[in-house]
Amino acid sequence: MCGFAGIASSSNDGYIDQTLIGRMTDGLFHRGPDDHGYYFDSDIGMGFRRLSIIDLDSGHQPMSNEDGTIWICFNGEIYNFQILRSRLRSLGHHFKTESDTEVIVHAYEQWGIEATEHLNGMFSIALWDSVQRKLLLFRDRMGVKPVYWMAMENCLIFASEVKSILKHPGVER
Repeated sequence: MCGFAGIASSSNDGYIDQTLIGRMTDGLFHRGPDDHGYYFDSDIGMGFRRLSIIDLDSGHQPMSNEDGTIWICFNGEIYNFQILRSRLRSLGHHFKTESDTEVIVHAYEQWGIEATEHLNGMFSIALWDSVQRKLLLFRDRMGVKPVYWMAMENCLIFASEVKSILKHPGVER
């Protein structure tokens, strides 16, 4: 089990509270004691807590594509990731890890949002496309791995657990 939390801003002021993202992510320690990481851009901040299962050495998240234009936080397991990896390699994609997370990144590069139609597994995903300035949140069809979100006036708060969202000072219980 892993966990992620973040905030996407639409205010165009370029400010994401990194300390707040840290507190939101720290609240997920029990979901991922093995590793943690952060990604910050002018419109988004994402934090991740990892329980290492696949690719113990190089599966650090948030993870990006080669040029840093797509960033992902992923909780779950993609059962068909090796088949997808092989297909994506045949289409010209190069991999630097053995993780199922990287397969999702390249699947998005190849098929866009339709990449979800190729995923077989249990998952919740926060994917930031910095070129389109778009955050995508999605989960498996059965909702085994949840993703929660709350829209506020100038931002969208999201997390693997509601308690991380409740750490935002603008959110009341």
